[in-house]
Amino acid sequence: MAVPASSLRTALLVLLSLGLTLALGLLLPEALRLLFSLLGFPCDNASHAIVLVYFVFMLFVAMPSLPRGTVPTQGKVVLITGCDSGFGLALAKHLHNLGFTVFAGCLLKDKNGEGAQELQSLHCDRMKVLQLNVCSEEEVTQAVEFVTKNLEDPGLWGLVNNAGISTFGEVEFTSLDTYKEIAEVNLWGTIRVTKAFLPLVRQSKGRVVCMASMLGRMGCPSRSSYCVSKYGVEAFSDCLRQEMYKWRVKVITIEPGNFIAATGIFTKEGVEKRGQEMWEQTSETIRNDYGKVYFSHQVARMKAFVSSGVKNMSPVINVLADALTSKYPYTRYNPMDTYCWIKVQVMSHLPAAIADRIYI
Repeated sequence: MAVPASSLRTALLVLLSLGLTLALGLLLPEALRLLFSLLGFPCDNASHAIVLVYFVFMLFVAMPSLPRGTVPTQGKVVLITGCDSGFGLALAKHLHNLGFTVFAGCLLKDKNGEGAQELQSLHCDRMKVLQLNVCSEEEVTQAVEFVTKNLEDPGLWGLVNNAGISTFGEVEFTSLDTYKEIAEVNLWGTIRVTKAFLPLVRQSKGRVVCMASMLGRMGCPSRSSYCVSKYGVEAFSDCLRQEMYKWRVKVITIEPGNFIAATGIFTKEGVEKRGQEMWEQTSETIRNDYGKVYFSHQVARMKAFVSSGVKNMSPVINVLADALTSKYPYTRYNPMDTYCWIKVQVMSHLPAAIADRIYI
């Protein structure tokens, strides 16, 4: 009788935990004593080193965040992309409540989208809604002109690259057009908007905030098109951060975990439709090799995934706000539940053969 995959994963996680405990409890002291003896230090000092290691662990992992000061929000201007729904819509309202002047870019503003209408209904001079498709050079240029025209001061304090889309599908079922479509919004949209607004951000020595993902740090079956785009956002953000040090502009990356249930980025109906399209568009060879049963099982798993994850967006909204209001923001923020955090660490740092055995 075959062992269920979930039971195998649980057993592997328990064994990993026991292994780490034994390594830290038995091997670390011996390793430190050996190191001290090689360096010519008294071996008795190894116990002090163990205490130091534990203190550092507590300071950087277990301790709560220390106060890092805040910047005044009055008069500060922020542009956010993707404000039609989800994180963008919630962030626009939150920053407005904090006192920021918000330029909320909405894809469906000209089509009377619900998100744009909700923001416009605030009837406040500090909430300015504009049409913005991050894939359109023309609309991005018009957005720069609109923001520049409505700025009281020459600079833009914050740019939040939030606009994004997602899909699913194994590599052989995902068309090149799908890869391009996801990257066009998530990656090239981020680059396009950032390049357009960066001169305004440099004038104010402000912040560029890029929305990446935990899937920008690790791969995931059936999500390669999304992973590719978010890996790209991570790379772009890292390079830009290093280039902007001389301008005193801070570039910050947000890496949320699973917030599918909170944002509604996937729906069961959308997954079913997408699955049908993939099956019809793929080649006969691929359909024969994989089989309809296997494919239907993958679609069913994705439909079950729709209602998973954190159901409250506030962890992401809070770190986005901190990235814009803290005097000393972090380079990266990881709003995610404990399970996702552990998974990212395992997939990022353990040998791939071990990590894949645990989670794949």
